[in-house]
Amino acid sequence: MDLQTTLQKHPLILIDFHATWCEPCKWADPVIEIVLKNIDTNVFFLKVDIDEHPDWAKHIHILSVPTFVLFRNTEEIWRMRGFDIAPKMIRAIEESLGA
Repeated sequence: MDLQTTLQKHPLILIDFHATWCEPCKWADPVIEIVLKNIDTNVFFLKVDIDEHPDWAKHIHILSVPTFVLFRNTEEIWRMRGFDIAPKMIRAIEESLGA
C-alpha cells in the first residue's frame, strides 16, 4: 500500500493513524463510526497502523496516536490529534469541507 497512490485514488479520504497497543485508539473507534455515519459528504475511511506503516506516519508527521487526517485531492485539509465527542468532530470536518 503506497500513500500517494491511495491519496490519488480517493478524492476525499479520512485516515485514522492508530496502533494496536493504543488504548485511546480503541476508545475512538465507536466515535468515528458515528462521525462517518453523520458526515454530509461521502468520505473514504482508512485505518493505518503506524507500526505496520511507519513510512506513512513519518511522511505525514504523525507524532501521537490516534491522529485523524482528512485529505481532499491529496492535500491535507484537517487534522486532529486524539479525538473528541462525535458532534464536535463532525462539525470540524464539515467546516473544513466547506459544508
